[in-house]
Amino acid sequence: KGKSLIFTAKTRLRKGAVKLRAADYLERHGYIKGLIKKVEHEPARGAPVCEVVFHDPYRYKLKKELWVAVEGAHTGQFVYCGSK
Repeated sequence: KGKSLIFTAKTRLRKGAVKLRAADYLERHGYIKGLIKKVEHEPARGAPVCEVVFHDPYRYKLKKELWVAVEGAHTGQFVYCGSK
């Protein structure tokens, strides 16, 4: 007896953890603009996943976030995060 190898989750093709942005100062007092770079299918998930790129508000670099793509989202589209 021992652990079975056929009932394990297929994790080889996963893209990553899907999260929204952490609510920082910029989101609490204004908004930030992001760009959808690519929309792709992830196995074992019912909805497509999109990669959104934001400018880092504190350093000169880009931050990539993985979101669940809403219906009608396409590459090259701007998305806004924030309170206003």
